[in-house]
Amino acid sequence: MSLNISQPFTRAEALAVGLTDVELRSRRFQRLFHGLYIRAGLKIGVREMAAAALHISPPRSFASHETAAALWGAALGDVNEVHVSVPKGSSRSERRGIVAHRATTDQNPRLYRGLLVSEPTRVFLELAAARKDLVDLVAVGDSLVRRKRTTPEDLVTAAEGYTGKGSRLARRAASYVRSGVDSPTESRLRMLIVLGGLPEPQVNYILREQNGEWSSRFDLCYSDLKLIVEYDGRHHAEVRANWLNDIKRREALERDGWRFVIVTSEGLYEAPFETLQRVRLALIERGCHVRSGPIPAEWHRIFTSRPVAA
Repeated sequence: MSLNISQPFTRAEALAVGLTDVELRSRRFQRLFHGLYIRAGLKIGVREMAAAALHISPPRSFASHETAAALWGAALGDVNEVHVSVPKGSSRSERRGIVAHRATTDQNPRLYRGLLVSEPTRVFLELAAARKDLVDLVAVGDSLVRRKRTTPEDLVTAAEGYTGKGSRLARRAASYVRSGVDSPTESRLRMLIVLGGLPEPQVNYILREQNGEWSSRFDLCYSDLKLIVEYDGRHHAEVRANWLNDIKRREALERDGWRFVIVTSEGLYEAPFETLQRVRLALIERGCHVRSGPIPAEWHRIFTSRPVAA
């Protein structure tokens, strides 16, 4: 019996080919989960951890939920557990670090990177069923669309036909997914604006010269008002050339009548109410009729730790 130590293997498999527990604890190997190993020196990522979990799962099990989303390249935070789905009637692993779900008959996983993985549109529904936060779920959808794993239309169709747990959340989140979103911060900024009761800005708007040639691209803007809402990450200031180019670009657009609302990380995460009010004021000053009234309670639950008076 041979053993490929470059792929996950169990302690039992190692002992069967003559390896000892002392050797498994040596620098020759890395432990992935309890009783699961791989040779030392290999870079361990989501794919390797998923392969290890599936190695001890029943046949026809597949990576799902956050793990599948990460494998498809979706925008997620740290993925600390491996999620797999096992066929109905099969036993589920209770090892620490592995979360096993019961698969349903309508799930059709796909072979990807050598593993069975829940298909991208289904992943979106799985995360809704797990009660993922609305804004985070929209960011996942935006990123799956950006990676060309699915489309906003496919997500809407799938959500409308889904009647399982989290169906309402899935339909709401799918209705907000857009093409051309570059990052989770842009998703969050857009949702901060929309859930705050303001008109939805256009995503990935292309400004062209009179001859039709490409001039500029705006992440979020109200083109009819010549108003741009731009997230300015810290990396712009860290690279002086980029920072200077941004200044020149903004000045040129301002001379042409465009106005900018620049949002930093602090404005997005530490002072969201102030950011919302800045966008509101800019819209009003540009002649947009903005609905009056209190900011929805949902917005406060998502973006602030406590309600702030409107």
